[in-house]
Amino acid sequence: MKTLRLSQALAFCVALGSGGFLSGNPVAAEEQAQVANRIVLVGDSTVASRSGWGDAFAKLLAPGVECLNLGRGGRSSKSYRAEGHWKKVLAVKPGWVLIQFGHNDQPGKGPERETDAMTTFRENLARYVAETRAIGAKPVLVTSLTRRNFNAQEKIDPAHLESSTDNQGNRSPDYLNDYVEATRAVALEQKVPLIDLNARSIELMNHLGPERAAAAAFDRKTKSSQQPDKTHLSAHGAAETAKLIVDEIRNGVPELARCLSLGNRPRNAVTGQTKISDSTLENTDLQHTNGKPFLSKPPVSVDW
Repeated sequence: MKTLRLSQALAFCVALGSGGFLSGNPVAAEEQAQVANRIVLVGDSTVASRSGWGDAFAKLLAPGVECLNLGRGGRSSKSYRAEGHWKKVLAVKPGWVLIQFGHNDQPGKGPERETDAMTTFRENLARYVAETRAIGAKPVLVTSLTRRNFNAQEKIDPAHLESSTDNQGNRSPDYLNDYVEATRAVALEQKVPLIDLNARSIELMNHLGPERAAAAAFDRKTKSSQQPDKTHLSAHGAAETAKLIVDEIRNGVPELARCLSLGNRPRNAVTGQTKISDSTLENTDLQHTNGKPFLSKPPVSVDW
């Protein structure tokens, strides 16, 4: 976690309000700057420390920006709140809240965690958004990191995902795309910025293919080499995934982009470039949503 310095914070991020500065109260001013520069990560194990992208993302932030990774393994949009984790998020007075759920909301996860992608999952996300705004913070929705399960054509097709295998070797259908689509829908309905990590991670995996992805060591190590972890991330996988998130922020959430490190513009893991243009994407063999480069999406109206 990075030490917060007021002078650096003011240089990189805009405070949520100006009342403290106008009043000449230095304590109030410092508190406002701290809130504006505090990012909280909310989600499951694909966000959490030691298994997700959260800690690697924190390393790409500007000096003076504080990042609290409150992702918790095994949680869904339902159980995260039920177990009291959401109360902790609100209590730390964040300026930004990045929210990613879906993996543990799927059928088969049990009544304490399961939600319906068309109804209760969307309601849960909308409630998180509303409560984030109610405390003066800014919500950002994140679609779930893809599982690295390739089909016979050595691709990941979000509309026809391959079955998942748990640590006991049991296979089950993967309904993750239903929750990804639901997250996109809520972002549009609530006018919330969206980091489309699912689309970006599928793009990256389809460019690499199963052999190169395995060689790049994205998978978190397991006790058995016969049952690789295709959901969670190694340290290298987390670092590469964090670059995708930063790239999405730079392209779609300019206000949050002020909190990113100016001296570390991560090179895109697919193209090797620091910025992806539509022409670059069109000239590659990458798979795009609906056949279109998803970075060319029109700007979404955002309500803070």
